[in-house]
Amino acid sequence: MNIAVFLPNWIGDVVMATPALRELRRHFGHARFVGVCRPYVAGVLEGSPWLDQTFFLDRRGPWTGRWPALAWHLRRARIDLAVLFPNSFRSAFAAWLGGARRRIGFDRYWRGRLLTERLAPQRDIRGGFKPCPIIDDYNRLAQSSGCSPPGHRMELFTTPTDEHAADQVWEKFDLFSRAEVICLNPGAAFGAAKHWPVEHFARLAQDLADQRGSGVLVLCGPGEREMARRIAGLAARCTVHALADEPLSLGLTKALVRRCSLLVTTDSGPRHFAAAFDRPVVTLFGPTHTAWTDTYFAKAVNLQKHVPCGPCQKRVCPLDHRCMTELSPKEVFAAANELMATVESGRSLGVVDQECRKAS
Repeated sequence: MNIAVFLPNWIGDVVMATPALRELRRHFGHARFVGVCRPYVAGVLEGSPWLDQTFFLDRRGPWTGRWPALAWHLRRARIDLAVLFPNSFRSAFAAWLGGARRRIGFDRYWRGRLLTERLAPQRDIRGGFKPCPIIDDYNRLAQSSGCSPPGHRMELFTTPTDEHAADQVWEKFDLFSRAEVICLNPGAAFGAAKHWPVEHFARLAQDLADQRGSGVLVLCGPGEREMARRIAGLAARCTVHALADEPLSLGLTKALVRRCSLLVTTDSGPRHFAAAFDRPVVTLFGPTHTAWTDTYFAKAVNLQKHVPCGPCQKRVCPLDHRCMTELSPKEVFAAANELMATVESGRSLGVVDQECRKAS
């Protein structure tokens, strides 16, 4: 049997799809699995045992990454089942054109006729899409293919190359000598509306270094180097370091998050790396609904201010960005302390929607 899994288009969403992907692999144990994804998310699943081959779908890249070429590859692979995590018309069209016999996905964006099995998205009383955990939608896709309920345990892997790169970072910044290392992740691919002010991150780094004696490492993506550099510079502490001048990769970020004591992050992909590696995480929410990305992870605290204009789901704030600026470093530091104390004592936060813990 040949199965094509169309992976989500966002890094964090790929992580949230791992319970479903793991269960698909277990249920169809003798099948050959082909992953279809954007090139920039491929590193998320590096080291995992779930995919036998990967095809890239890149509409801005060379012809070999466009959907006509993808459809040709899928026809050659003789796909029996295509599971579509993205809701795009393009993914359904590629699966249909690629000759997949079964095509399972959500009935959205006028693609219902291209699917053999259509799942209805959850809607509110007005007919709009109801904010609900996307991890549950991904699990519904797996169950529709015949799998047992996948559960909510996300899972990622690192490679020896990733771990070696992380060792070099730990050695360069003398982090092996620290009792705890806290990673800060200030970036967000969604847009500037998710960013917490650089000055707030710098003050938080100072508090972590001064009051907890933590080693602090500021993570970044290729387009966020200057942001990370500014945070470390403004913090002006010898134990606060930025990844800004290091060779970057998703694999390195995974390996760094895997070994940290705590991650403080915006609502972005690395937030889910922490949950997948069972690391405590404090997430700073601004313009987005927490319900969309709830993962039921027990070592997570989500902080979000109640503001009249939010959550607006906008990529760039058209007003004064109060949803993020009003969340103070003092409040985030207090949440981090409380979470660390809970984890260190062995007590469980339980499966709680931490939105009820919003800073007042």
